[in-house]
Amino acid sequence: MNTLRLIFATLLIVATSALAQADDIDAIDRLSPSQFESFADDLVAALSYKSSSSAEPLGVLGFDLGLGVSLVRLENAESWGVATGSTTEYLPIPKVSLSKGLPFDVDLGAFVAAVPGSNILVYGGQVQYALMAGNPVLPAVAVRGGITRLSGVEQLALETRSVELVVSKGLFAFTPYAGIGRVWGDVTPNSTAAATLQTLSPTLDRIFAGLQFGLVIGSLSIEVDKTGDALGASTKFGLRF
Repeated sequence: MNTLRLIFATLLIVATSALAQADDIDAIDRLSPSQFESFADDLVAALSYKSSSSAEPLGVLGFDLGLGVSLVRLENAESWGVATGSTTEYLPIPKVSLSKGLPFDVDLGAFVAAVPGSNILVYGGQVQYALMAGNPVLPAVAVRGGITRLSGVEQLALETRSVELVVSKGLFAFTPYAGIGRVWGDVTPNSTAAATLQTLSPTLDRIFAGLQFGLVIGSLSIEVDKTGDALGASTKFGLRF
């Protein structure tokens, strides 16, 4: 458990150190079309839905109230710097989430997140269906669909949609999980802010793996992922019943 605390604390410290470097997205008119394309890829990768949880359903009476942070390494930091005036290479995304179990092994989830020091506010939801709920012998297998939207940025609109398949297997107090998926995004510049830029629709592949540790009244998840070319890490503490 000391190792888990160290990993969790390290991620929070790295995220906190990046906060002062995050600035508003308010200069997309300075981007060339090629720079806007790379900027859009990073934006979709960073702000798409990241559940940070295993495939097991919560159950009809179950819910999970989560507090977490994702840290995404921007693959195109130069383009990000032009659009924001920031030189950051890592984007920290603290978030609050809530998931509720429903009948027939269906879970519904929602989250809200904001990048401190910037005008980036993102919210979204997901639905998960467990194809296999899992047992002491067999793994759990689930499909997820997610959607996110950007708010707070006047110069552009963003929406992402994602589908993924995740497999997990409980082993005593911890549950390893892994999955694959695809993310579709629409990034639409405000024509008055950037008349030369067009709406882009990046399509990115996503792979991820993580560990979910059972605690007395909840769980702790640590996850790494690659969405498109952007690498990320997430951690989430879930108050789970």
